[in-house]
Amino acid sequence: MSVGDAFDPRPVLIVTGLVQEARIAAGPGMTVICSSSNPRQLRTLLASFDPSTVRGVISFGVAGGLDPSLKSGDVVVATEVVDGESRWQAGLALSEELIDGTGLGGRKVVRAGLAGVEQVVVGQAGKAVLHAVTGASAVDMESHIAAAYATKASLPFAALRVISDPATRALPAIARSAIKPNGNIDLKKVLGGLARNPLTLRALVSTGIDFNRALRSLRGCRGFLLGGESLVAADI
Repeated sequence: MSVGDAFDPRPVLIVTGLVQEARIAAGPGMTVICSSSNPRQLRTLLASFDPSTVRGVISFGVAGGLDPSLKSGDVVVATEVVDGESRWQAGLALSEELIDGTGLGGRKVVRAGLAGVEQVVVGQAGKAVLHAVTGASAVDMESHIAAAYATKASLPFAALRVISDPATRALPAIARSAIKPNGNIDLKKVLGGLARNPLTLRALVSTGIDFNRALRSLRGCRGFLLGGESLVAADI
């Protein structure tokens, strides 16, 4: 990669929420941080990270759908990230010719806004309100923190997120509470929750199917991270 005419050998910082996302992103030219879907932990990790060691920041992973037209597996390339009154303009993590609406393996690829939140948005009503207030098409708990960090460090920023739970689906309580501090899924907690409430099995299975579909799409987007020369500086 180059900046102007000078070669920049520094890696890109990839910010993720789950260990599965981190594993997909990991590779040459990437430095990966996994927050375990914990905004406070992510801020702590970034506070001790030296921004001079990287040439850009990309938020990469799955997201909750806010736009009802988006299905699990659809790809959102952020045009901006919204958090309350703050809005950060985002660069592109894909080349222009790939953002043509034809999709990735049958999945739709769109440019749209992302909303940043501190807690998981669980139900359809909450997603609908957030969509109406922010105009964002998807929501996650890392992009706004990554954007703020990039802005403070004067680093280029971009975000690429794949829809996991669509706007029309509520996320089961078991799925929300079963993430370990290292980002792995706590299977014992999941099984315990099912034993207490077997009726949640169908919703949990549907959530698992959506999540696996999102991860497949995310793997297909892995190569797009190498297009980081098209990043532009984050602008609050």
